[in-house]
Amino acid sequence: MRRVKPKAAPLRLTTVSANGPVMNEHVDDHALIRRIAGADQRALEALFLRHQTRVFRFVARITRSEAVAEELTNEVFLDVWRHAGSYQGRSSPATWLLSIAHNRAVSALRKRREEPWNEDAAAGIADAADDSEIMVQKADKSRVMQQCINRLSSEDREILDLVYYHDLSIGEVSTVVGIPEGTVKTRLFKARKRLAELLAVAGVDRGWP
Repeated sequence: MRRVKPKAAPLRLTTVSANGPVMNEHVDDHALIRRIAGADQRALEALFLRHQTRVFRFVARITRSEAVAEELTNEVFLDVWRHAGSYQGRSSPATWLLSIAHNRAVSALRKRREEPWNEDAAAGIADAADDSEIMVQKADKSRVMQQCINRLSSEDREILDLVYYHDLSIGEVSTVVGIPEGTVKTRLFKARKRLAELLAVAGVDRGWP
């Protein structure tokens, strides 16, 4: 994955400063956000280096486009630069970042109409690897699972990603996505059920929590 760098002035993120590391690695994220609110670009660089991969992969899983994910990752950290002063610490910095990323990804999907926000339509997308015997023969279980996950709707992929890849609680997912906890639980149940169905068609045991 290419390193993502926000493009708009005044930001210019780099791996290291002229005098060494961007910032002491022991400075926590809350402190970094406070410094960013005070227009400290070095603090933004440090936060960027810590979280860009997490944000990129999250957005890429929703949009299914690395190019779009790279662009939106830039925008997420530009939003952090602009709005750090509004962060009140009610959620963790990582959850706050993923909330921004969620909003950017959903907005991009709707604007560009790359994918309908409809799980029934998304679930019906044809897959060239539909033949279960071929899938099992040519790919290991993890690859088959990823192919099945990619066939889920954006909503389902996002919920599974937040719970199982980012290890967020139901409450944290609720904060990121902006829906009630009960709705998160319902969507998670439906996403797991749909994934299990796809894996069964592929001839693979679910292997999912």
